[in-house]
Amino acid sequence: MVRGFVTDSSASAGVRLAADLPEPEPDGELVVEVRAFAINRGELSLLEQRPDGWRPGQDVAGVVNRTAADGSGPRKGARVVGIVDGASWAERVAVPVHRVASLPDGVDFSSAASLPIAGLTALRALRIGGPLLGRRVLVTGATGGVGQFAVQLAAAGGARVTAQVSASAREQEAYDLGADEVATSLDDEALGPFDLVLDGVGGPVLHAAVHRLAPGGTAALYGVGGGPAELALPDFVSAPLAKVLGFFVHAGPEEELGADLATLAGSSPTGASTLTSGWCATGRRRRASSTPFANAACGARPSSPGADPRCSTTSRPRRSRPPAARSTRGWAETGPRAQ
Repeated sequence: MVRGFVTDSSASAGVRLAADLPEPEPDGELVVEVRAFAINRGELSLLEQRPDGWRPGQDVAGVVNRTAADGSGPRKGARVVGIVDGASWAERVAVPVHRVASLPDGVDFSSAASLPIAGLTALRALRIGGPLLGRRVLVTGATGGVGQFAVQLAAAGGARVTAQVSASAREQEAYDLGADEVATSLDDEALGPFDLVLDGVGGPVLHAAVHRLAPGGTAALYGVGGGPAELALPDFVSAPLAKVLGFFVHAGPEEELGADLATLAGSSPTGASTLTSGWCATGRRRRASSTPFANAACGARPSSPGADPRCSTTSRPRRSRPPAARSTRGWAETGPRAQ
Protein backbone atom coordinates (compact mmCIF):
# COMPACT_ATOMS: atom_id res chain seq x y z
CA MET A 1 0.00 0.00 0.00
CA VAL A 2 1.00 3.63 -0.56
CA ARG A 3 0.41 6.73 1.48
CA GLY A 4 -0.83 9.78 -0.36
CA PHE A 5 -3.21 12.70 -0.29
CA VAL A 6 -6.80 12.48 -1.52
CA THR A 7 -9.60 15.01 -1.57
CA ASP A 8 -12.03 14.74 1.32
CA SER A 9 -14.82 17.29 1.72
CA SER A 10 -15.12 16.42 5.41
CA ALA A 11 -11.48 17.33 6.14
CA SER A 12 -10.70 20.85 7.30
CA ALA A 13 -8.29 21.50 4.42
CA GLY A 14 -10.27 19.55 1.84
CA VAL A 15 -7.64 16.81 1.68
CA ARG A 16 -6.45 14.04 3.95
CA LEU A 17 -3.46 11.73 4.08
CA ALA A 18 -4.60 8.22 3.20
CA ALA A 19 -2.50 5.19 4.15
CA ASP A 20 -4.29 2.57 2.06
CA LEU A 21 -3.84 3.66 -1.54
CA PRO A 22 -2.96 1.01 -4.13
CA GLU A 23 0.57 0.67 -5.43
CA PRO A 24 1.13 2.24 -8.87
CA GLU A 25 0.43 -0.15 -11.72
CA PRO A 26 2.67 1.05 -14.54
CA ASP A 27 1.65 0.48 -18.13
CA GLY A 28 4.99 0.93 -19.87
CA GLU A 29 5.90 3.59 -17.29
CA LEU A 30 8.53 3.72 -14.58
CA VAL A 31 7.75 4.11 -10.89
CA VAL A 32 9.25 6.97 -8.90
CA GLU A 33 9.80 6.97 -5.15
CA VAL A 34 8.68 10.51 -4.38
CA ARG A 35 11.08 12.72 -2.46
CA ALA A 36 9.43 16.07 -3.19
CA PHE A 37 6.50 17.50 -5.09
CA ALA A 38 5.27 20.99 -5.83
CA ILE A 39 1.92 22.55 -5.08
CA ASN A 40 0.54 24.61 -7.94
CA ARG A 41 -2.19 27.23 -7.72
CA GLY A 42 -4.38 25.36 -10.18
CA GLU A 43 -4.24 22.24 -8.04
CA LEU A 44 -5.36 24.18 -4.98
CA SER A 45 -8.40 25.35 -6.94
CA LEU A 46 -9.15 21.81 -8.08
CA LEU A 47 -9.22 20.55 -4.50
CA GLU A 48 -12.56 22.31 -4.10
CA GLN A 49 -13.91 21.09 -7.43
CA ARG A 50 -12.99 17.43 -7.58
CA PRO A 51 -15.02 14.64 -5.92
CA ASP A 52 -13.86 12.93 -2.75
CA GLY A 53 -11.03 10.48 -3.39
CA TRP A 54 -9.40 12.46 -6.22
CA ARG A 55 -5.61 12.32 -6.07
CA PRO A 56 -3.85 15.63 -6.83
CA GLY A 57 -0.31 16.32 -7.98
CA GLN A 58 1.58 16.89 -11.22
CA ASP A 59 5.14 17.90 -10.30
CA VAL A 60 7.38 15.23 -8.84
CA ALA A 61 11.04 14.60 -8.04
CA GLY A 62 12.51 11.46 -6.60
CA VAL A 63 14.32 8.18 -7.26
CA VAL A 64 13.39 5.52 -9.80
CA ASN A 65 11.94 2.61 -7.83
CA ARG A 66 11.06 0.43 -10.82
CA THR A 67 12.25 0.78 -14.40
CA ALA A 68 9.97 0.68 -17.41
CA ALA A 69 9.12 -2.82 -18.61
CA ASP A 70 10.72 -2.23 -22.00
CA GLY A 71 13.99 -1.18 -20.41
CA SER A 72 13.81 2.41 -21.62
CA GLY A 73 14.39 5.46 -19.49
CA PRO A 74 16.53 6.02 -16.38
CA ARG A 75 17.78 3.06 -14.40
CA LYS A 76 16.61 2.01 -10.93
CA GLY A 77 18.07 4.34 -8.32
CA ALA A 78 18.43 7.27 -10.72
CA ARG A 79 17.46 10.72 -9.45
CA VAL A 80 14.74 12.17 -11.68
CA VAL A 81 12.20 14.94 -12.11
CA GLY A 82 8.91 14.34 -13.89
CA ILE A 83 5.43 15.55 -14.71
CA VAL A 84 2.25 13.49 -14.41
CA ASP A 85 -1.47 14.10 -14.81
CA GLY A 86 -2.23 13.38 -11.16
CA ALA A 87 -1.45 11.40 -7.99
CA SER A 88 2.06 12.76 -7.35
CA TRP A 89 1.20 13.81 -3.79
CA ALA A 90 2.09 10.30 -2.66
CA GLU A 91 5.00 8.04 -1.76
CA ARG A 92 5.22 6.45 -5.21
CA VAL A 93 3.82 7.35 -8.60
CA ALA A 94 4.01 5.95 -12.13
CA VAL A 95 5.51 8.36 -14.68
CA PRO A 96 5.73 7.96 -18.47
CA VAL A 97 9.34 7.58 -19.59
CA HIS A 98 9.11 10.52 -22.00
CA ARG A 99 8.01 12.75 -19.12
CA VAL A 100 11.06 12.33 -16.88
CA ALA A 101 14.59 13.71 -16.91
CA SER A 102 17.63 12.69 -14.93
CA LEU A 103 18.82 15.21 -12.35
CA PRO A 104 22.38 16.54 -12.20
CA ASP A 105 24.05 15.92 -8.83
CA GLY A 106 23.92 19.62 -7.97
CA VAL A 107 20.12 19.87 -8.13
CA ASP A 108 18.28 18.85 -4.96
CA PHE A 109 14.85 17.25 -5.01
CA SER A 110 12.89 20.18 -3.60
CA SER A 111 14.35 22.53 -6.20
CA ALA A 112 13.71 20.04 -8.98
CA ALA A 113 10.07 19.61 -7.96
CA SER A 114 9.43 23.27 -8.74
CA LEU A 115 10.44 22.83 -12.39
CA PRO A 116 7.69 20.91 -14.22
CA ILE A 117 4.52 23.02 -14.39
CA ALA A 118 6.00 26.46 -13.68
CA GLY A 119 9.31 25.95 -15.47
CA LEU A 120 7.87 24.21 -18.52
CA THR A 121 5.19 26.87 -18.89
CA ALA A 122 7.83 29.60 -18.92
CA LEU A 123 10.19 27.76 -21.24
CA ARG A 124 7.55 26.79 -23.79
CA ALA A 125 5.76 30.14 -23.72
CA LEU A 126 9.03 31.96 -24.41
CA ARG A 127 9.57 29.80 -27.50
CA ILE A 128 6.45 31.29 -29.04
CA GLY A 129 8.40 34.47 -29.67
CA GLY A 130 11.26 32.74 -31.48
CA PRO A 131 14.95 33.53 -30.81
CA LEU A 132 15.31 35.82 -27.78
CA LEU A 133 18.68 37.41 -28.43
CA GLY A 134 18.21 41.16 -28.62
CA ARG A 135 14.41 40.96 -28.33
CA ARG A 136 12.38 42.97 -25.83
CA VAL A 137 10.35 40.77 -23.50
CA LEU A 138 7.77 41.78 -20.89
CA VAL A 139 6.92 39.35 -18.09
CA THR A 140 3.89 40.28 -16.01
CA GLY A 141 3.49 38.86 -12.52
CA ALA A 142 7.25 38.46 -12.67
CA THR A 143 7.76 37.27 -9.10
CA GLY A 144 5.11 34.55 -9.38
CA GLY A 145 5.98 30.91 -9.99
CA VAL A 146 6.02 30.99 -13.80
CA GLY A 147 7.16 34.61 -13.87
CA GLN A 148 10.34 33.88 -11.93
CA PHE A 149 11.38 31.22 -14.41
CA ALA A 150 10.36 33.36 -17.39
CA VAL A 151 12.53 36.29 -16.30
CA GLN A 152 15.56 34.08 -15.75
CA LEU A 153 15.17 32.12 -18.97
CA ALA A 154 14.54 35.21 -21.09
CA ALA A 155 17.59 36.94 -19.62
CA ALA A 156 19.71 33.82 -20.21
CA GLY A 157 18.52 33.83 -23.83
CA GLY A 158 19.81 37.34 -24.39
CA ALA A 159 16.54 39.25 -24.24
CA ARG A 160 16.13 42.66 -22.68
CA VAL A 161 13.64 41.83 -19.94
CA THR A 162 11.11 44.12 -18.35
CA ALA A 163 9.41 42.68 -15.26
CA GLN A 164 6.01 43.88 -14.11
CA VAL A 165 5.36 43.41 -10.40
CA SER A 166 2.39 44.39 -8.28
CA ALA A 167 4.25 46.40 -5.63
CA SER A 168 7.52 48.25 -5.16
CA ALA A 169 8.46 45.78 -2.40
CA ARG A 170 8.92 43.15 -5.10
CA GLU A 171 11.16 45.19 -7.39
CA GLN A 172 14.44 43.99 -5.85
CA GLU A 173 13.44 40.37 -6.27
CA ALA A 174 12.72 40.93 -9.96
CA TYR A 175 16.11 42.58 -10.45
CA ASP A 176 17.83 39.68 -8.70
CA LEU A 177 16.11 37.28 -11.10
CA GLY A 178 17.82 39.09 -13.98
CA ALA A 179 15.37 41.77 -15.12
CA ASP A 180 16.85 44.84 -16.84
CA GLU A 181 13.87 46.98 -15.96
CA VAL A 182 11.10 46.68 -13.39
CA ALA A 183 7.70 48.39 -13.45
CA THR A 184 4.80 48.38 -11.03
CA SER A 185 2.57 49.93 -13.71
CA LEU A 186 2.42 49.62 -17.49
CA ASP A 187 0.91 53.08 -17.95
CA ASP A 188 4.29 54.64 -18.77
CA GLU A 189 4.35 55.10 -22.56
CA ALA A 190 8.14 54.90 -22.49
CA LEU A 191 7.89 51.15 -21.80
CA GLY A 192 8.40 48.86 -24.78
CA PRO A 193 7.54 48.25 -27.46
CA PHE A 194 7.77 44.56 -26.66
CA ASP A 195 8.27 41.74 -29.13
CA LEU A 196 6.90 39.23 -26.66
CA VAL A 197 4.71 39.48 -23.56
CA LEU A 198 4.24 36.61 -21.13
CA ASP A 199 1.15 37.33 -19.07
CA GLY A 200 -0.12 35.35 -16.12
CA VAL A 201 -2.31 38.11 -14.71
CA GLY A 202 -4.96 38.99 -17.28
CA GLY A 203 -7.46 41.74 -16.55
CA PRO A 204 -6.27 45.35 -16.74
CA VAL A 205 -2.62 44.24 -16.78
CA LEU A 206 -3.08 42.30 -20.02
CA HIS A 207 -5.05 45.19 -21.50
CA ALA A 208 -2.20 47.58 -20.71
CA ALA A 209 0.41 45.09 -21.97
CA VAL A 210 -1.28 44.88 -25.38
CA HIS A 211 -0.81 48.63 -25.72
CA ARG A 212 2.94 48.09 -25.24
CA LEU A 213 3.31 45.44 -27.96
CA ALA A 214 5.47 46.07 -30.99
CA PRO A 215 3.90 45.71 -34.45
CA GLY A 216 3.63 41.99 -35.11
CA GLY A 217 4.39 41.23 -31.46
CA THR A 218 2.88 38.40 -29.46
CA ALA A 219 1.26 38.23 -26.03
CA ALA A 220 1.09 34.71 -24.57
CA LEU A 221 -1.58 34.43 -21.88
CA TYR A 222 -1.06 31.57 -19.43
CA GLY A 223 -3.03 32.78 -16.39
CA VAL A 224 -5.98 34.97 -15.46
CA GLY A 225 -5.45 35.73 -11.80
CA GLY A 226 -6.53 39.31 -12.41
CA GLY A 227 -9.76 38.35 -14.13
CA PRO A 228 -10.83 38.65 -17.78
CA ALA A 229 -9.46 41.38 -20.04
CA GLU A 230 -11.58 43.39 -22.41
CA LEU A 231 -9.84 43.95 -25.75
CA ALA A 232 -11.11 45.58 -28.91
CA LEU A 233 -9.64 46.43 -32.31
CA PRO A 234 -8.59 49.98 -31.27
CA ASP A 235 -6.32 48.43 -28.63
CA PHE A 236 -4.11 47.17 -31.47
CA VAL A 237 -3.73 50.48 -33.33
CA SER A 238 -0.14 50.88 -32.15
CA ALA A 239 0.67 47.23 -32.83
CA PRO A 240 -0.78 46.12 -36.16
CA LEU A 241 -0.62 42.36 -36.76
CA ALA A 242 0.05 41.75 -33.06
CA LYS A 243 -1.69 38.77 -31.53
CA VAL A 244 -2.81 37.40 -28.17
CA LEU A 245 -2.50 33.64 -27.70
CA GLY A 246 -3.90 31.42 -24.99
CA PHE A 247 -1.08 29.18 -23.76
CA PHE A 248 -1.14 25.88 -21.90
CA VAL A 249 1.93 23.89 -20.90
CA HIS A 250 0.76 20.76 -22.74
CA ALA A 251 0.29 22.70 -25.97
CA GLY A 252 3.90 21.90 -26.85
CA PRO A 253 5.09 18.52 -28.11
CA GLU A 254 4.12 15.83 -25.63
CA GLU A 255 7.11 13.68 -26.54
CA GLU A 256 9.53 16.50 -25.67
CA LEU A 257 8.41 17.07 -22.08
CA GLY A 258 11.30 15.05 -20.68
CA ALA A 259 13.83 16.80 -22.91
CA ASP A 260 12.49 20.18 -21.82
CA LEU A 261 12.74 19.16 -18.18
CA ALA A 262 16.34 18.15 -18.80
CA THR A 263 16.99 21.61 -20.24
CA LEU A 264 15.59 23.23 -17.11
CA ALA A 265 17.32 20.88 -14.66
CA GLY A 266 20.73 21.17 -16.28
CA SER A 267 20.74 24.86 -17.10
CA SER A 268 24.36 25.51 -16.14
CA PRO A 269 27.67 23.96 -17.26
CA THR A 270 28.37 22.77 -13.71
CA GLY A 271 25.20 20.70 -13.63
CA ALA A 272 23.72 22.76 -10.80
CA SER A 273 20.62 24.52 -12.02
CA THR A 274 20.94 28.29 -11.85
CA LEU A 275 17.18 28.69 -11.89
CA THR A 276 15.60 29.64 -8.58
CA SER A 277 12.05 29.69 -7.33
CA GLY A 278 10.92 31.82 -4.40
CA TRP A 279 7.43 30.37 -4.13
CA CYS A 280 6.48 29.76 -0.52
CA ALA A 281 3.89 27.42 0.88
CA THR A 282 3.38 29.77 3.81
CA GLY A 283 4.16 33.07 2.11
CA ARG A 284 2.27 35.72 0.23
CA ARG A 285 1.06 33.42 -2.54
CA ARG A 286 -0.42 30.64 -0.43
CA ARG A 287 -2.76 30.62 2.55
CA ALA A 288 -1.23 28.51 5.32
CA SER A 289 -4.70 27.41 6.36
CA SER A 290 -5.68 26.20 2.90
CA THR A 291 -3.52 23.07 2.77
CA PRO A 292 -1.77 20.68 5.17
CA PHE A 293 1.60 21.86 3.86
CA ALA A 294 1.90 24.95 6.06
CA ASN A 295 5.22 23.75 7.45
CA ALA A 296 6.98 23.89 4.09
CA ALA A 297 9.86 26.32 4.31
CA CYS A 298 10.28 29.48 2.31
CA GLY A 299 13.52 30.37 0.58
CA ALA A 300 15.43 33.36 1.88
CA ARG A 301 14.34 36.49 0.12
CA PRO A 302 16.57 39.46 -0.74
CA SER A 303 15.90 42.76 0.97
CA SER A 304 13.82 45.31 -0.91
CA PRO A 305 14.95 48.92 -0.67
CA GLY A 306 12.31 51.61 -0.86
CA ALA A 307 11.26 52.53 -4.38
CA ASP A 308 11.60 56.04 -5.72
CA PRO A 309 8.12 57.54 -5.19
CA ARG A 310 8.51 59.75 -8.26
CA CYS A 311 8.33 56.91 -10.75
CA SER A 312 6.99 53.38 -11.17
CA THR A 313 9.78 52.15 -13.45
CA THR A 314 13.44 51.90 -12.50
CA SER A 315 16.46 50.19 -13.98
CA ARG A 316 19.86 48.90 -12.96
CA PRO A 317 22.55 46.50 -14.28
CA ARG A 318 21.66 42.83 -14.26
CA ARG A 319 23.33 40.48 -11.81
CA SER A 320 25.63 37.86 -13.31
CA ARG A 321 23.41 35.10 -11.95
CA PRO A 322 20.44 34.75 -9.60
CA PRO A 323 20.99 34.27 -5.85
CA ALA A 324 21.35 30.73 -4.56
CA ALA A 325 18.33 30.81 -2.25
CA ARG A 326 15.66 28.28 -3.14
CA SER A 327 12.32 27.43 -1.59
CA THR A 328 11.41 24.01 -0.28
CA ARG A 329 8.18 22.97 -1.94
CA GLY A 330 7.50 19.36 -1.29
CA TRP A 331 6.82 16.39 0.96
CA ALA A 332 9.00 13.48 1.97
CA GLU A 333 8.14 10.07 3.28
CA THR A 334 7.76 11.46 6.80
CA GLY A 335 5.35 14.24 5.83
CA PRO A 336 5.66 17.93 4.88
CA ARG A 337 9.22 18.96 4.16
CA ALA A 338 10.84 21.68 6.22
CA GLN A 339 14.37 22.91 5.84
